[in-house]
Amino acid sequence: MKLGSPGFIGKLVVATGALTLLLIGAMVAGICLGSTKSSISDIFSALTNPSQKDALLHTIVWQLRVPRVLLAAAVGAALSLGGLVFQAILRNPLAEPYILGISGGSAIGAIAGILMGFSRFPGVTLTAFSGSIASLFLILMMTSGRSMMKASSLLLSGVMVNSFCSAVIMFLVSLTQDARLHNIIFWLMGDLSQGNLHQAGIMTAVLAPGVFIVFRYANAMNLLLMGEDIAKTMGINIRLVTLTLLMLTSLMVSATVSYCGLIGFVGLVIPHILRLILGPDHRILAPACVLGGAGFMVSCDILARALPEQGEMPVGVITALIGAPLFIMLLKRSNR
Repeated sequence: MKLGSPGFIGKLVVATGALTLLLIGAMVAGICLGSTKSSISDIFSALTNPSQKDALLHTIVWQLRVPRVLLAAAVGAALSLGGLVFQAILRNPLAEPYILGISGGSAIGAIAGILMGFSRFPGVTLTAFSGSIASLFLILMMTSGRSMMKASSLLLSGVMVNSFCSAVIMFLVSLTQDARLHNIIFWLMGDLSQGNLHQAGIMTAVLAPGVFIVFRYANAMNLLLMGEDIAKTMGINIRLVTLTLLMLTSLMVSATVSYCGLIGFVGLVIPHILRLILGPDHRILAPACVLGGAGFMVSCDILARALPEQGEMPVGVITALIGAPLFIMLLKRSNR
């Protein structure tokens, strides 16, 4: 399918249009729903009229709900796009930063940065990035050669790295004796409650070039799925493409972990569902995963706020409840 063909353009427009509408609907619901019982007209007034009389509602909307919805959208887009890249580069539909231990390595770096007193950005983000790169290289070393393409070898290595990262995380948490302990534990479960406009802006700034670069390499990812020999024949610099995409994905995941902790299975659920619906073309899947991942995360965050009678639960619990059964189903299918 050529880039300018009517079939490709039509499919791209329909897919992105439908997912954009779903994302807008989820974001509107995320802003309107909450413990404060306010009408939609009052919420709209707070959004459009900064000088309105109800200062409390204005504060709730602009300082709590809007930043949280924007951060959730950016986080979901980054994790979904990261999962798509990992699955394409490793040629494995079960590959995903959380399952492979990349997020765990990033969490180790983030906790180390927090304990050393670094700022969230760039300090904790850089330490998280270092941890994710270390985990990535460890997994690639363990699965070097042709075995990297096998699901069993890749998943076993990822599980081992993830288990080791979990042990290191618990060790670092056990060293924390002050008030930061509760915050770190809650953050590790995937927490969006502390989101603000500054964090949402940084996540968007990290995500924007990532989306552009992934879309630029979308056709290269299509060729990689056909095999390295075919990709080389078509003039693809496999080493450059692989290194660029893996480093870029690790940076996006690191930024996500540094702000929101460990949120798993988004990079598994969204790319897989969209691939079943839209097909394997990454030129369509890349923007679709950005929009679909954003909408999925905003929806999960709404559930995280609405399900408990009092307070809220970490959004990572919701994504795991949805993603874990799907992962088991995919693993069973891959072993047939």
